[in-house]
Amino acid sequence: MQDVSSLMDFVKYNQDPIKKITTTNGVSISSFIKSDSNIDKGTIESFGDEWLKFNEFTEDEISIAGNQYFDIVNESLLNKNSVVLDLGCGSGRWTKFIANKVKLVESVDPSTAVFSAVKLNFYEPNVRVTQASVSNLPFSNGSFNFIICLGVLHHIPDTQLALIDAVKKLKTGGSILLYLYYSIDDRGFLYQLMFKFSTVFRIVISKMPKAIKKFTCDIISIFIYYPLIFIPKLFYLIFGKKYWINKMPLSYYADKSFHIIRNDALDRFGTPLEQRFSKPEITKMMKNAGLSNINFSENQPFWHMIGTKL
Repeated sequence: MQDVSSLMDFVKYNQDPIKKITTTNGVSISSFIKSDSNIDKGTIESFGDEWLKFNEFTEDEISIAGNQYFDIVNESLLNKNSVVLDLGCGSGRWTKFIANKVKLVESVDPSTAVFSAVKLNFYEPNVRVTQASVSNLPFSNGSFNFIICLGVLHHIPDTQLALIDAVKKLKTGGSILLYLYYSIDDRGFLYQLMFKFSTVFRIVISKMPKAIKKFTCDIISIFIYYPLIFIPKLFYLIFGKKYWINKMPLSYYADKSFHIIRNDALDRFGTPLEQRFSKPEITKMMKNAGLSNINFSENQPFWHMIGTKL
């Protein structure tokens, strides 16, 4: 990452950066942030704070989460010839996960999380980090073979428009791996009631001052998340990987570290804007964006899926 000039032959900026940002380790980041109607500034600021706090991950943490999200990605879609856009890269976890599997990763985020992405991928020679929003991506259409966009577009006011803007950057035949919060429409009444109750707390907590918000989310991870996670974790040990255990609240975190649990508690309760979609709604949005061969993973987290631009 120290010298990305050789990577410019693969993906060139199609506009001049508004400014340059230099990190503490001497990496220069091109910034293309400007006034944008399809962003929520509070949410961007919140995620910048989140990823500056949670900016270190072990190889096991990255590998476990990466294998879960990339379970529907095969080598024909992502390989050593792939030029990849990690859209809404946050801390740069997914970039780190695939860096040695592909030709180039362009990691993009509109927030100050770009500093964390640089830090995590500092020794990856085929990674460049850029600060930009999805509606002002500084690349020509058809620049990438593959796009990663995990847990991003449901935090944007117009998710459909953002998806259309992203897909424009794919080459014909290229694919995009998405993760969008699902509307828990397949869950029982009590589960949905509990979720609606937690949403009220999210709205309140997300408006708190930064320090209080982070402290509150840590308390939630200790006294709410962790006890709830213990139940499915125990059942997995006793009964093995059973489908009915997957239906229990927070079962996804049974194999996750406390670091990840704290991170996701802040993600869930500290974010001002959050949208959720059903499987049919997601399918419709993907088709409207020009995607075909849509494949939803049947594994957690729900929903993550892949589509191809034909």
